[in-house]
Amino acid sequence: MENLPEFIANHSLLVFAFVAIAGFLFWNLLNDGPGAGRLSPNEAVDYINHQEAVVIDVRENNEFENGHIIDSIHIPLGRLKTGLKPLEVHKTKPVIISCMSGSRSAQACNTLRKNGFEQVFNLKGGVMAWQNASLPLVKGKVAKEKQKKKKDKS
Repeated sequence: MENLPEFIANHSLLVFAFVAIAGFLFWNLLNDGPGAGRLSPNEAVDYINHQEAVVIDVRENNEFENGHIIDSIHIPLGRLKTGLKPLEVHKTKPVIISCMSGSRSAQACNTLRKNGFEQVFNLKGGVMAWQNASLPLVKGKVAKEKQKKKKDKS
């Protein structure tokens, strides 16, 4: 222990790297918040198929149209706080939030939790991880028309 100051002085870059990595790991643990879950794409498929989970995509319109998870509800992150009313029916169901990489969806998870949603999960790695797992995406106008028909039936 008495050599610690000397070690730090001699290896400052190594110590800085250690502190930075430890800080990022700690921040990542805190970022999801208490009770928050992160699901891999395969775990998300299990929730969708066996627990009737609802998928909410918080990406922008052009990102959503380029490919999204089948039957996902599209509400861009910027409109989520004002667009919560239609989601109220899903408060007790598992809700999986997706974005491109998982960072915007972490913000959306916090918003939903603060508004009383009980089971909120962040799709770990987002749509990019979904694609890397070779899971299907719906693209183009067909997807948009299906979503409109689904909204009209509701």
